[in-house]
Amino acid sequence: MVRWVPDEVELVSLKPFCLNFVSGPRQVGKTTMLKLLINRLLRHMEPRAILYLSCDEYSSFEELGKDLDTYLRAKTALGVKTSYIFLDEVTFVEEWWRAVKARIDDGSLLGSSVTVTGSAGMELLKQREMFPGRRGVGKDIVMLPLSFPSYLAKVMQIKPMVSQRLSEAGKAVEANKLYGEKLAQSFVTYLETGGFPLAIKERSEYGKIGEESRRALLDGLRGDWLKAGKSESTVKEVVSYLLGARAAPISWLSIAKDTSIASPNTARSYVDILEKLMTVTVLNFIDPTGRVVYRKNRKVHFIDPFVHRTLAEYCGLRVDEGALVEGVVASHLARRYKVGYWRNGGEVDCLVVDDGEVYGFEVKWGFRQLRKPRWLKHYISLDKETLPLFLASLSL
Repeated sequence: MVRWVPDEVELVSLKPFCLNFVSGPRQVGKTTMLKLLINRLLRHMEPRAILYLSCDEYSSFEELGKDLDTYLRAKTALGVKTSYIFLDEVTFVEEWWRAVKARIDDGSLLGSSVTVTGSAGMELLKQREMFPGRRGVGKDIVMLPLSFPSYLAKVMQIKPMVSQRLSEAGKAVEANKLYGEKLAQSFVTYLETGGFPLAIKERSEYGKIGEESRRALLDGLRGDWLKAGKSESTVKEVVSYLLGARAAPISWLSIAKDTSIASPNTARSYVDILEKLMTVTVLNFIDPTGRVVYRKNRKVHFIDPFVHRTLAEYCGLRVDEGALVEGVVASHLARRYKVGYWRNGGEVDCLVVDDGEVYGFEVKWGFRQLRKPRWLKHYISLDKETLPLFLASLSL
């Protein structure tokens, strides 16, 4: 059985007072990470110092507040000085922040380390603004599916050399050619499971991915769509359109024309919610100077190959391997850099600005080949042989 401890366990601040925010997509392992952290705390702390609440069971912030008060009174009566409070999937509770903020202001949480998690990552991070001067030594942690380098280290037990800078990636690529065949084989399995723990576990144990992991991901996404006030049938139309675009630049108007959506603004709102739920990565047009041009069309990639495959099956569509792999490259680069694309006669799949330099990436998966723009100094062509090597050599 494949097992690993998420790096995020080490990142959560436990020194009171602190308010930590942990965001990430559905089924990425946030709850497991919290339980591993709690298990670690139990080796040194008495159980009464720890409170874990699964917030998808609450109907209001008042209800959440009452349970917090019940625990905090018991903590005081028992003489517990420092407590560790974990509110899992707190974004299920409308205006949840009111329950936490009120108890910070009245001082009842000041001897605590508080950690909240949520799947609507951008929404959760926006709610940080409700706590000006009230975070203590808390941290913001984004928990994404395992990147390919992390997948190699944690699942395949391969630890390649990684580079912190694109300008130095060539040295790491040369060093990692020692693992070339293993990296290529591992990338094939990564394109099936992505970085999702349940999918990785199923493939490791049964040799294939079963329905449990796909159903778990879809059920979670459906719940989030409905909570955001979006129609599931319309989301399905939009996802089908994005898959059919095969990584080509799109406009909000083109989505509206090819679906039952009434307006470009509504189409944009549906893509926005997919981005907020960390389901897609949106690339804007970047000009030769590295400036983002927001009025241009956008590229929309799915954040992980397992998400891509699961949603394609959900929509009854065939997976375009080229678009899937381009999405892997774009979403990986977006973890660390400002990423966009360029198109004007020719095209650059991904543009990255790093240390003031602009780097272009062409993803050749099959027979597709693009023409290098004359203005682009740094141009990296990635094919089936070099792409796994390159991704394995980045610190992501």
